Amino acid sequence: MPESEQLGRVGRESAESAHPGRRLSELVEQAARCTSDCCGASGMVSDCGTERPAAVTHPDLAGLVAVQLRSGDGPIPAALERGEPVDSADLLREERWPAYRAVALDAGVRSSVTLPFRRAGLTVTLSLYSFRPHTLDGAPHGPARALGDLAATCIVRDRSYRAALTELDQLGAALRSRPVVDQACGMVMHVLGCDADTAFTVLRRISQGTNRKLSDVASAVVEKRGRGLERELVSLSG
Repeated sequence: MPESEQLGRVGRESAESAHPGRRLSELVEQAARCTSDCCGASGMVSDCGTERPAAVTHPDLAGLVAVQLRSGDGPIPAALERGEPVDSADLLREERWPAYRAVALDAGVRSSVTLPFRRAGLTVTLSLYSFRPHTLDGAPHGPARALGDLAATCIVRDRSYRAALTELDQLGAALRSRPVVDQACGMVMHVLGCDADTAFTVLRRISQGTNRKLSDVASAVVEKRGRGLERELVSLSG
């Protein structure tokens, strides 16, 4: 498949259905196919959180990612720290990363390169592997780099989209609860003889003190028409 078609395929999926794991799966599959002498690939998303979505083209490669996360040593941690590609032309003669080296050689991997792509507080790493030494030298400048750039941009866009949807849901819930909150404020104003700002503050203090949503507190006040709450309202308004 031409590089332009591969890039288009990564970018076409809507943000509504995209998930980091799915983006990574597409990235590693396409990067492995378009890189000469590549026997497989892995990808991972790292940010300030504890979750690190990852994907591999073959189950055997999962161990190469896992050993680096456990030990904190290897091409992926090094690429995350430096922000630039990290490679090993021949793992048989490599002196760095002993744990990673052992797992890689056991899987038949002789060389690897890890490319980091930083965007808006997160980093996507793309690791390419080969059964032969000295075969991935051009990978940091090949089509895999363009695929990684686009995938990282898409993952950031997807996160922004999901955050916007969450914010809209919260706003919608707030708008739906507004009428009952206004009703409850009116009842509190009547009971306490206070203004609207004070009534809202009282409802909010009840919400915080009882660890209930403001809308639930307001619904309870409206349902009871304020009856039985006079003493509680007066104590909380002081």
